[in-house]
Amino acid sequence: MRGPTTVQPTLISAVWSAAGAGWLRAAILAVVGSLLLTASAKILVPFWPVPMTMQTFAVLVIGMAYGPRLGVATVALYLAQGALGLPVFAGTPEKGIGLAYMVGPTGGYLVGYLLAATACGYLAERGWDRGLFTTAAALVIGNVILFLPGVLWLGVLFGWSKPILAWGLTPFLLGEATKMALAAVVIPLAWKAVRSRRH
Repeated sequence: MRGPTTVQPTLISAVWSAAGAGWLRAAILAVVGSLLLTASAKILVPFWPVPMTMQTFAVLVIGMAYGPRLGVATVALYLAQGALGLPVFAGTPEKGIGLAYMVGPTGGYLVGYLLAATACGYLAERGWDRGLFTTAAALVIGNVILFLPGVLWLGVLFGWSKPILAWGLTPFLLGEATKMALAAVVIPLAWKAVRSRRH
């Protein structure tokens, strides 16, 4: 019987075993994941009260599917691409590129991507990604961890006398809830598909 702290296989390891693949598998998955993060940053979905990208969805799903180590490595590769000046972030190159963009208003959220991928990957390795409710709980935890440094960085940059929550949190809550609901359905369904393929 597996205890609550037992490390369990991640979704990606169930699809593509790490046995014998080593660094090449990790490199391929990290590159593919970084490309997905770039694409998700560029997808602008009409929504209320503000349009949304699919990036937080991609960060949380990659974290859960890849696990904490590969998930963080993937997000770190994506951030490194941005730091080198590639237009991988939302609003780039129009809003700037490279390190200048990364220390701007969205910088805290970029740090949050790393933290959220770690948290979601850790919880996935503890089996939180197998059912609807535990997946949803893991996604909520990941989203809180993602937004916390983002909002704190806005406060540092602009001062807490400004409407920081109205700038960096409340307009996005409905969109985040929608994306989390989608991810909470998709991830357990993916596990179900993997299990059915094995039988």
